[in-house]
Amino acid sequence: MNVKRKTSVPPRWRSEVERILITDEQLAKRIKILAHEIEKDFRGREMVVVSLLSGTVMFLADLIRQLNLPLRLDFIGVSSYGSGSESGELVFTKELRLDVRNRDVLLVDDILDTGKTLSRVLPKIRALKPRRIKTCVLLNKAARRVEKIQADYVGFEIPDYFVVGYGLDFAERYRNLPFVGVLHPHIYEVFSAK
Repeated sequence: MNVKRKTSVPPRWRSEVERILITDEQLAKRIKILAHEIEKDFRGREMVVVSLLSGTVMFLADLIRQLNLPLRLDFIGVSSYGSGSESGELVFTKELRLDVRNRDVLLVDDILDTGKTLSRVLPKIRALKPRRIKTCVLLNKAARRVEKIQADYVGFEIPDYFVVGYGLDFAERYRNLPFVGVLHPHIYEVFSAK
């Protein structure tokens, strides 16, 4: 789903958030559709939902509440961003607890941009011998892709904007915004200059 609608940013955030890219209503509607697509594909079989921490938390909570099939939930902790806007070295901060051998796995991430994170996480999960792995991302930012990787389920295709909100952060801020917004360049350019 492409995003075009423009909505007004709440006054508290106007000096930091340039505009709302995806409203909370658009998020809710699209996540319901994604859940339906996933249910059809998994055909009622139990799955293990593996979520990448921490940006997925809001998306994950809304997605799994819409899934009407048996599931188990686990997390992989990865960190690839420091306080700046450029991707850094990927570090695993939490491993899976559940055994995914011979199980169907749905890997959930907040945003697929360069593809570096998923290109490192997928082989790690494949090594655990699941029956199959499908990937689901809230946002796909294809303009920044450097790895040949695509998600099986995509919430929204977005242009090359620096986005925050709905779990996405900049320097661990803005995750609590109920929408996906475009950050004013002057906010992240300060960090890039350091």
